[in-house]
Amino acid sequence: MATATLTSKGQVTIPARVRASLGLNTGDRIEFVDLGDGKYAITAINQPVHSLKGMIRKPSAPVSIEDMNTAIAAHGAAAK
Repeated sequence: MATATLTSKGQVTIPARVRASLGLNTGDRIEFVDLGDGKYAITAINQPVHSLKGMIRKPSAPVSIEDMNTAIAAHGAAAK
């Protein structure tokens, strides 16, 4: 487990192992995500949007706007 110490100025040095795991470099930004119950997750926000390419597979067949609207209306009505 990696640990760090909070300074009197509220600063923390992120351990090298954690920086490497998150792919952090000097000047990169991080986000603290509140998980509740006093727990937080640290997320690197240094990835360009292009790095998201390929995360979601393409549909096997194209879907029309009309089909999307029908599906939204059907699921929206079911949720009420």
